[in-house]
Amino acid sequence: MQFAGKVVLITGASSGIGAATAKRFAALGASVVLTGRNEANLKKVASECKVPPNTPTPHVVTGELTNEADTKAILDSAVKHFGKLDVLVNNAGIIESGSIENTSLEQYDRLMNINMRSIFHLTMLATPFLIQSKGNVVNVSSVNGIRAFPGVLAYCLSKACVDQFTRCTALELASKQVRVNCVNPGVTTTNLHKRSGMNDDQYQQFLSRTKDTHALGRPGNPNEVAATITFLASDDASNITGASLPVDGGRHAMCPR
Repeated sequence: MQFAGKVVLITGASSGIGAATAKRFAALGASVVLTGRNEANLKKVASECKVPPNTPTPHVVTGELTNEADTKAILDSAVKHFGKLDVLVNNAGIIESGSIENTSLEQYDRLMNINMRSIFHLTMLATPFLIQSKGNVVNVSSVNGIRAFPGVLAYCLSKACVDQFTRCTALELASKQVRVNCVNPGVTTTNLHKRSGMNDDQYQQFLSRTKDTHALGRPGNPNEVAATITFLASDDASNITGASLPVDGGRHAMCPR
């Protein structure tokens, strides 16, 4: 119950890391706000949250984070429903393939708008409430924000921006006792890559390659990332801000030999 009385807003909460994070915060006593585009999936995740006694049921808000009006409505709904905001988890994001030879400006804009601009906007709107509660932000970045990988150029750029955004805002808000950190997952078993266009065979081969591409020899799972997010959001991490914490089975530390 370490988050009892705390209000946590989680974006991209309808599946994958966002869903696992929502369930973990709820189990730890938080009042959670789940947002995403798929209302049916959000309600399913909300129903699967094991809420302790005397803890409010999850609040579901649908919206498109690239729509400025929707983003404001999501934040307003969260604060109106629970009266405050203690933790913002910026998790929503997409991945697409493409190199400098074939990434269109349209694709670049799409990745940057979803993966970075929406985080900028929602965090900006949430900041006054986080200052009031002396809360914190956890951004979901990627090992691609730390290391360079070919073939996913716009995605890598967007996640590098998330890491720098984390550091800059951490310094800007530190005097107001608001912490900002991010997690950097490696390959994690969610539907992120399938949504990017991989078929079942390609996805299984992709997961199999983690035997070589990740030091621990396997992909991560959403619960491992969720556990790190809740740690960074908790008082156990009270002296951590501006950090990018890899949850990637050691991938960030690897070099070809």
